[in-house]
Amino acid sequence: MKAWIPLTLILTVGFAVNASADCVYPTAPQSPPDGATASKDQMIAAKHDFDRYNGEMTAYMNCLNMEIDSTGPKDTSKLKGDEKKKIDQQKNILVQKHNAAYDELQAAVGRFNEQLKIFKAKAAENKS
Repeated sequence: MKAWIPLTLILTVGFAVNASADCVYPTAPQSPPDGATASKDQMIAAKHDFDRYNGEMTAYMNCLNMEIDSTGPKDTSKLKGDEKKKIDQQKNILVQKHNAAYDELQAAVGRFNEQLKIFKAKAAENKS
């Protein structure tokens, strides 16, 4: 699983570089604090940072969806083979960018949630 994270990051950055100027790829937060040693304030700050990232990434993916919808004419029946193929390729690239962004978002939020679970378990243990 951990081997996929660097590959996902490389693909995501590669896709982000090619993104349209209208769709701004957000900067991922730094790694979440270690749930076993983090303070409550550190976890709250990380939560706010990941919430920001989630919102920005959602806006980016929505922007890509709009680009997908606006790529080429709605009625492709009048297009020649090469024109249709080019539009299909453009849409495919945008879909790949969207999917890579979604995967990166899920991975980042997953890392935070893992540390949050550790933090909550530590807090519950300390109360006992």
